[in-house]
Amino acid sequence: MGVNLGDIVPKVKVELRDLSGKVIAIDAYNALYQFLSIIRQPDGTPLKDSRGRITSHLSGLFYRTCNLLELGIKPIYVFDGTPPEMKEMEIKRRMKIKEEAQLKYEEALREGRLEEARMYAQMTSHLKDYMADDAKRLLTEMGIPWIQAPSEGEAQAAHIAKKGDADYCASQDFDSLLFGAPRLLRNLTISGRRKLPRKNVYIEVSPEIIEMSRVLKDLGITREQLIDIGILVGTDFNPDGVKGIGPKKALKIIKKHGSLDKALKEIKNAEFPVDPKKIKEFFLNPTVTDDYELAWKEPDVDGVVDFLCGERDFSEGRVRKALQKAIDGMRRARTKRTLDSWFA
Repeated sequence: MGVNLGDIVPKVKVELRDLSGKVIAIDAYNALYQFLSIIRQPDGTPLKDSRGRITSHLSGLFYRTCNLLELGIKPIYVFDGTPPEMKEMEIKRRMKIKEEAQLKYEEALREGRLEEARMYAQMTSHLKDYMADDAKRLLTEMGIPWIQAPSEGEAQAAHIAKKGDADYCASQDFDSLLFGAPRLLRNLTISGRRKLPRKNVYIEVSPEIIEMSRVLKDLGITREQLIDIGILVGTDFNPDGVKGIGPKKALKIIKKHGSLDKALKEIKNAEFPVDPKKIKEFFLNPTVTDDYELAWKEPDVDGVVDFLCGERDFSEGRVRKALQKAIDGMRRARTKRTLDSWFA
């Protein structure tokens, strides 16, 4: 779910090409879930190979990454590690939603309501262990660095950005801000033309940048107060938040009282599955690692083709064409960086 701060944080829309030359630490699980959800047949069935193995995640990861490389963008994928114990309630909540969606999907499919079936199918997306392993193997063949986080991927991505090893963290969720990311990039993996659910309406989804410094300045708060707001609204560690409190109301409450501790003395219906102080401490000091290396190499074309085409039934012509565009983009970016360095 992630914390919902969309109504109060300032955003700036950009084009993908504007990110050329930038290093982006991507929340891998978040991206893979997006691919699993969006890349499906009209009836909601995910893409599969001849042996029945799901390939939607690989399709999205491969073609989107090639697109980024073609534009001169340098991605890093960060994978979740062991979730903290206090996330257990959120994990159970997500599983319940998926189970209910599965039943509704099957019912809609039986009754021939294909558009509705597809919507429910998207809600059933479940990232299995072999899918993460698939993704890591593909990234290795493509020469893209990936990092195994000890715990939350967004926390690790934020840490990489704070160290200056990445220009942006990329995720659909706003949690990266609570973990201290200097710049959050949303819609990176889903940019493009998208159909609105239940409507015959298409919209253009563009990447958007949210800068921590501007968020704090515009809202007139500190990062610790931003975390307090997130806890009132609801995070992965207290998914329900406080009943009746959304982002705008939470902002007013924290600005009035100064801190969550003081605010809770007047909020009578506040109940938390985990001590709010423990949640706040995790956002301020998450479990992360400095044990990683960042190096981008040109894709091993034969390795990628062997995996995607030889083992997972992808079209060899399409794969080779996408790889060539990616390689050309990487070479152009290297030439530009060399020229920029020379003239600097």
